[in-house]
Amino acid sequence: MKKIIVCMALPLFALVLPPKKKIKVFIAGDSTASIKDVKAFPENGWGMPFVYFWDSTVTVVNKAKNGRSTSSFQTEGLWKQIMDEAGEGDYVFIQFGHNDEVPTKKTATTPEQFKNNLKKFITETREKKAIPVLLTSMARRKFDSTGKIVGTHDEYMKITRAVAAEEKAILFDMDVLTQQLYQQFGPENSAWLFLQLKPGEHPNHPQGKDDNTHFNEFGARQVAQLVLKEIRSQLPELASRIVNTKE
Repeated sequence: MKKIIVCMALPLFALVLPPKKKIKVFIAGDSTASIKDVKAFPENGWGMPFVYFWDSTVTVVNKAKNGRSTSSFQTEGLWKQIMDEAGEGDYVFIQFGHNDEVPTKKTATTPEQFKNNLKKFITETREKKAIPVLLTSMARRKFDSTGKIVGTHDEYMKITRAVAAEEKAILFDMDVLTQQLYQQFGPENSAWLFLQLKPGEHPNHPQGKDDNTHFNEFGARQVAQLVLKEIRSQLPELASRIVNTKE
């Protein structure tokens, strides 16, 4: 008799469970994550396909912009836009380094500035009761003469890893993961992930493109899948909102 009562109660209990709270996933970053203008296609940021993998409880807000660093993202008001909108239970993905590390760029930051900016992002995100997630930069496509992938921004990625450890923040080490991805494809086939075009191959880039930093549509999807894999591994509550593509 008790078993019957329990079996009858379970469906009723399921009916009274509160629905999942709607949340937002913010992306703060640079061109490797950003939404591209139509005139830039087939260039894609990984944040573009990333939006399609979520159930109705998740809204992805991609504030990443081409050429931004941890400093220019703040001075242009993009970080403030995220902080004005972020709330309890939201996630803020923070991916910088590409434009911080180049001393000839106006957006450059010193290693100390870069570290302090990342810490500031984490602190302010937590003050909003949101969850900060640090991402190291996406690797550039560069191989040595033996066909082994080569790191191109090791110094600043060490800083990101150190900040994550010091602040006890979630870290997606995309520098390592994307290097592994390119190595799997190899020196030649990895070009299929990037904005590599011959002259006349695409009307948006009539002179062609030899770009080993920015992704095409296929590459952006591959990188988005790596981010989703990290979410499944490290953020189970957020992972529960990923649409099951196997159904």
